Amino acid sequence: MPFITLTTDFGTKDHFVGAVKGAIFSELPEVNIVDITHEVSPFNITETAYILKNSYKSFPKGTVHIVGVDSELSVENKHIALELDNHFFVCPDNGLISMIASEVKPTKIVEINIHDRIESSFPVLDVFVQVACFIVRGGNLTVIGKEVQDFKKIIEIQPKTNQQQDQIIGGVLYIDNYGNVITNISKKMFQDIGKGRNFTISAKKHTFTKVFSKYNEVTSNSAYSNQQYEGHKLALFNSAEYLELAIYRSNLDTVGGASSLLGLAYRDVVTITFVNTPNQEFTILN
Repeated sequence: MPFITLTTDFGTKDHFVGAVKGAIFSELPEVNIVDITHEVSPFNITETAYILKNSYKSFPKGTVHIVGVDSELSVENKHIALELDNHFFVCPDNGLISMIASEVKPTKIVEINIHDRIESSFPVLDVFVQVACFIVRGGNLTVIGKEVQDFKKIIEIQPKTNQQQDQIIGGVLYIDNYGNVITNISKKMFQDIGKGRNFTISAKKHTFTKVFSKYNEVTSNSAYSNQQYEGHKLALFNSAEYLELAIYRSNLDTVGGASSLLGLAYRDVVTITFVNTPNQEFTILN
């Protein structure tokens, strides 16, 4: 059975999500609709990109992904449909596809041009649903749009390196439900630039000199019990293989999270400096 996913910043209080699902079922009663999330921070394109990149591959090939974040049509914000990695995306051309398409080149991209046939102030409902259902039925993308060769890029999604290749300058890309701070620095980039050198990660006044592969590795020091480690900071590469700054067993309602305890927010700068001196011990947050 076909799948259509929904990723939006609509929330669940209002009627928007229900209306979109109802319109899809009216067109395709047999389709499976899956909510990836409707809790994207309003108009946050980079947050959308991170969530989408780390969820779409879990769905069967041929799945159509509707993305409704910053989707109002304008001269600067056109609508596109594309095939990428055997998946289809129907979304605004506002840069949110950058993170996925930086690793996998789209097979085909079209600029949706059916708006003149549809009067709408709610394009996700009136346009994106029509396009998604058309694709699920096996329709060719060029029927609903003019083929284009490129899409908007979000520069801030990509971290930079200095001329000496001994520093990565990145930033906070996303803050998850636990308050963990995810950066735009990938494990691959860390390894390619670092080449096994020692390093210091800096975020505001906080530093890290060790990266773990999972959260509970921070408890490997037998001098401390698991409970004593609660609330301590650590850096790790998460399941998406991005550098994450976290608080062990974080809880925003009790011990807090990295975002609150370390004072880090979306777009804050995070740097990694590589050195050739002996590595220091991992510093535990007091």
